[in-house]
Amino acid sequence: MEFIEKKITLSNLYHLADLSNASFLVTGGAGFIGSHIAEYLLKNGAGKVRVLDNLSNGFQYNIDILKQYSAFEFIEGDIRDAQTCKRACEGIDYVSHQAALGSVPRSVKFPEMTNDVNVGGFVNMLKAATDQNVKKFVYASSSSVYGDEVTLPKREELTGNCLSPYAVSKKTNELYADVFYRTYGIPVLGFRYFNVFGPRQDPDGPYAAVIPLFVKAVLNNTPAYINGDGEQTRDFTYVENAVQINIRGMLSENKFAENKVYNVAVGENFSINELYRLIKEYFGSNLEPVHRDPRAGDIRNSLADISLAKENLGYSPQIRFTDGLKTTIEYFKTLYQNNK
Repeated sequence: MEFIEKKITLSNLYHLADLSNASFLVTGGAGFIGSHIAEYLLKNGAGKVRVLDNLSNGFQYNIDILKQYSAFEFIEGDIRDAQTCKRACEGIDYVSHQAALGSVPRSVKFPEMTNDVNVGGFVNMLKAATDQNVKKFVYASSSSVYGDEVTLPKREELTGNCLSPYAVSKKTNELYADVFYRTYGIPVLGFRYFNVFGPRQDPDGPYAAVIPLFVKAVLNNTPAYINGDGEQTRDFTYVENAVQINIRGMLSENKFAENKVYNVAVGENFSINELYRLIKEYFGSNLEPVHRDPRAGDIRNSLADISLAKENLGYSPQIRFTDGLKTTIEYFKTLYQNNK
């Protein structure tokens, strides 16, 4: 497969409603996906967009992008603190909960911290949103909940045994959301993200994502590591598609769509070897990857059935893998060169 020379253009709007009288809270809004969601809302005239983030995984430069808009508010705080969650939800119509401690390997190393943030913090946010009469609560789940279920494509109703503490935490989120919907009546929707990538993804640190790591390796002619044989497949999903589902989910008037979880993907999968080959091809590099042992907790193959999101929310992924990959490579290429 070769890169398609196609400039990414979007309709820009995933909603029809006037947002000027609506207020939104994006937890984890200084992070990768959260900052893109917040920026979409601000660009499209939302009356208020509040971000809650403790900046442990988010970044000040994402806040700097958002603070140019007068409707933007920032609360620096931790979702593990119930009072902070309550304050963040005051006067809010819609919550997009993106705050979490990500990474399967990190969860294997620090299961107790993963549980504290992803489960304890999630319950705090659900309770605060319920108490403040939030109209809709949407949240980030993960394709990791499919665990050892091998059936492809992945359908929401068919999950297996979780393979990591991170997967357990996200599955627990889904269970809590269901209980809060049934017990307290708060409208909830969950989104199982499939390998979301794009600009602003964390390029550094011990749990950096694979695409920025590959780009850095090829640029610097340093070892590029692939876990296992590299034939494991992923339904790589450009970040704009995750933005779309969050906007559609928060603003949907379809009551039947509530209290469900949805696959957020494209419905195509590619191997890690193919991903690396495309990045090498972009740079004209001959750098061969270094294969190492498979990672504990990783799912072997991933491919999503996105028909439920299409049917209930009108979700239609706008960016395919190769188009999004080219844009992402260009972003990190510029970032690394400017930091030299």
